[in-house]
Amino acid sequence: MLEGEKNIRELKNKIGELEKMAEEKQIDFSDEIGKLEAKLLELEAQAYGSISPVDKFTLSRMLERPTSLDYIEKVFDYFIEFHGDRYFGDDPCIVGGIAKLGDLPVTVIGQQRGRNMKENVKRNFGMPNPEGYRKALRLMKQAEKFKRPVICFIDTKGANPGIGPEERGQGEAIARNLMEMALLKTPVISIVLGEGGSGGALAMSVADEIWMLEHAVYSVVSPEGFSSILWKDSSPDRIKEAVSLLKMTAQDLKEMGVIDRILPEPPGGAQNDPQAMIDLVKEQLLQVPFRAMAEETAQMVEKRYEKYRKIGKFLEE
Repeated sequence: MLEGEKNIRELKNKIGELEKMAEEKQIDFSDEIGKLEAKLLELEAQAYGSISPVDKFTLSRMLERPTSLDYIEKVFDYFIEFHGDRYFGDDPCIVGGIAKLGDLPVTVIGQQRGRNMKENVKRNFGMPNPEGYRKALRLMKQAEKFKRPVICFIDTKGANPGIGPEERGQGEAIARNLMEMALLKTPVISIVLGEGGSGGALAMSVADEIWMLEHAVYSVVSPEGFSSILWKDSSPDRIKEAVSLLKMTAQDLKEMGVIDRILPEPPGGAQNDPQAMIDLVKEQLLQVPFRAMAEETAQMVEKRYEKYRKIGKFLEE
């Protein structure tokens, strides 16, 4: 919770209680409610007026933020989930299937985390396995065959680094996704909902456009990984320093040309008004000219390739 957010919630509850009392007892509390609402606006301006990169990183990991399945269930008119990679098994960390966006059939793929211990164990804390990436690629190639656009929801600290996933080809699965997505002959939009970490996120992010929620983060490595590799120190102070150095906020990445669009969140973050955030994502997706993009496949693929060739800088000596 951001500093000052506790006071904001308490004030909102008080306003709600007064409104309920006014309705039940037919008493005019408009003056009192007006003063409290003015105070609420003042507190929100103080708490949300300038959110630091560390605060954004904290927000990106909040359990209350809407997950991929929340968006999938409410943005699309229906969703049929597919399972399995046809090689090893199914990965609950990545959900995917076919859906309808308005009157347009689409393929939707999302990285899913849990909100409690039971869900996190099922979803492996949102860290996908190689079979998850192979399932995602299977669905993307199917979408290409049937000319369906692909929409990916990114929300992971990174791919599962365990021994089992490495034995089953985690690195190869991620690399193949990068290669195949770069040449995929159907439109692709990827949206970073919370945290987009390392190759685990990149394996579903080679898209025609990458969007990020206002307080989401997207980086080559997690701050914990950064600090432990660079400084051999994962203390809270070092992690905060890493967040600033990584330039992982949506605003930093938009300025550097890594992402294409920032989706504004409700005051204090998407978790404070999930439905408003979901409605905005749907509104923005409905405006994407998917059909027009699909009519010029060769140009679309070439533009996507050039987009990634231009990212980053290097010096020759």
